[in-house]
Amino acid sequence: MKNSVCSFVLMLLCIVLAVVVAICGISGIGLKSVMEDDAINKGLDLVGGSSVTYQAKADDKGEDFDMATALDTVETMLRQRLDSLSYHEATIARVGEDKIRVDIPGIDNPEEATKKLGSTAKLEFRNSSGEVILEGDQVKDAFASYGETGKGFGQEYFVSLQFTSEGAKLFADATGEMASLKDSGMNYIGIYLDNEPISQPSVDERIDSDSCIITGAFTQEDATWLADIISAGKLPVELEEVENRFIGATLGSDALSNSLKAGAIGIILVMIFMILVYRVPGVVSAISLVGYIAVFAILLVYFRVNLSLPGIAGIILTIGMAVDSNVVIYERIKEELNTGKSTRAAVKAGFGRAFTAIFDSNITTIIAAAVLIYYGVGAVKGFAITLLMGVLISLFTALVVTRVLLYALANMGVSPWFLGAKKNKNTDANA
Repeated sequence: MKNSVCSFVLMLLCIVLAVVVAICGISGIGLKSVMEDDAINKGLDLVGGSSVTYQAKADDKGEDFDMATALDTVETMLRQRLDSLSYHEATIARVGEDKIRVDIPGIDNPEEATKKLGSTAKLEFRNSSGEVILEGDQVKDAFASYGETGKGFGQEYFVSLQFTSEGAKLFADATGEMASLKDSGMNYIGIYLDNEPISQPSVDERIDSDSCIITGAFTQEDATWLADIISAGKLPVELEEVENRFIGATLGSDALSNSLKAGAIGIILVMIFMILVYRVPGVVSAISLVGYIAVFAILLVYFRVNLSLPGIAGIILTIGMAVDSNVVIYERIKEELNTGKSTRAAVKAGFGRAFTAIFDSNITTIIAAAVLIYYGVGAVKGFAITLLMGVLISLFTALVVTRVLLYALANMGVSPWFLGAKKNKNTDANA
């Protein structure tokens, strides 16, 4: 009895904590409150964004150069860069034979859109005299990291680089040369991206290593962007920006608020229905649903999911699926109770009978969502991402949260009638 009360209270506290985190955020890890306007990236249909048009320049490529193939590569690389920044609903389209247009949601400043794309991605390491000592094609890999950098600034975001064998040798020679200039104060190597300095670390000794780090007071987004730009390498053609403009929301400013209001009304009506039909399990369902929404909100903010109207539809759909899983469980429990089983036995048997049906139906949805994420672009991919997140969270809330709460209630001796049993059935809560 005591353990059951503790389990029930602990699960309620976890749900309350999730709600508090969603509303207030955690500044220490950069998790914003879901109430902030910029906490969740929004799609072109809801907030508009920036449109950048590039023209491919291939004057020095020769007569055999295939522009169509080059633009295919450009599209793929730009898509990778945008996806790494969670702009899954950005659109990339051909304009004529040698132009490409990129529409990025949620960016009011067109110049910022250009920075996000980093179209040329020319990485160079230069010594203190300005001489290029290492170039981007001699970097094998790059990835964003977080932790101690050994510079006395505590934990921070940085970019880790892995050099090729040639790059490692050049880097070792260059650091050895710069270390010899320590007394003159010229012992530094400048790191430049598209001729813009991004970091200037000092060198105290020769570094015989195939890796190094780039620091520079990066945010998580900045570090991820830089690592992805470096990893993707240089585009196959030079892109000249020919147009850069702001585009308005395609659905109007009221679309988001109206969708959220409709979703809130629907959720409240579903909670009322569940409580009226299933009594105490309905209350448990409502509590689980609150936890589901809180966890979903936290993940949307943390992973910077780009949310459009189809994405909101995916969320509402998975809320319905979460409730549907509870309905299957409760109906199985009612059937067990009406055969005369005790509350404990009925809850255990109900979950056992419902598990296969819930698991199988959700697995098929997960497979469909994964296929859409892999092959889809724009709003289709945004819908698939929210659908996949929602299904996984609904599985967790149905099979863990609801299970813990109902088992605790059953062990506390709640009357079978409150769990949906008919009054004329002789059932025992504690047998």
